[in-house]
Amino acid sequence: MHQSQFKKGIIYATAGSLWWGLLGTIFFKYISSMGALEVTVHRLIWTCVILLFTTFFFKKINLLKKTFKKKNLIILFFTSILIFLNWGTWIYAISINKIIDASYGYFIFPILNVFFGYIFLNEKLNKKRKLSIAAVVISSIYLLFNLDSFPWIGFLVAFFWGTYNLLRKKLNVETDIGLLIESLYILPVALIICFFIYNSGHNDFTFEVPTNILLLFLAGLMTVIPL
Repeated sequence: MHQSQFKKGIIYATAGSLWWGLLGTIFFKYISSMGALEVTVHRLIWTCVILLFTTFFFKKINLLKKTFKKKNLIILFFTSILIFLNWGTWIYAISINKIIDASYGYFIFPILNVFFGYIFLNEKLNKKRKLSIAAVVISSIYLLFNLDSFPWIGFLVAFFWGTYNLLRKKLNVETDIGLLIESLYILPVALIICFFIYNSGHNDFTFEVPTNILLLFLAGLMTVIPL
């Protein structure tokens, strides 16, 4: 990898992390009163709609067609479930004021990612990497014993996200195209859940409160923009 590509990767990763970690947390905390399940399904629905638009706008239809291979579709089916569970767990954690517990999951996620890479992808560990891993492991243990309760939500977040990344590394698929297919897999389930929420009368997505419609649409935009 060229040095310029490496620096660009660092900048993009940092920007994406700041977006989701700072703006994303504030935004989803703000709309968490609508209910974790409804926010999660609308996040997926509007992510799917936006990605369909961007796929046509950026003329990626042929790229989308090339992705329709058996291996890709099988792996993307499983990653669609993992990312839906990851989003749901994160939003649920925010709604019950367990942001620190969920954030702990993203703190230990790099270690899990390195472990998966070492075990399943035969990636090598040099001295600098081992030293970095040791520092994060020690920090993780320290934080674990200083939390009020066991952060099971954090471990779920780390497991879902780590496994998702491991499977996606096995594919040569662009991020937005892959996420579009994942969203399309879950879309029927999300629409059915929306139908039952609406029938129960507990829906916050209503034309009587246009602000809620805008906020739930923005849940998709908040997901797509960092991509």
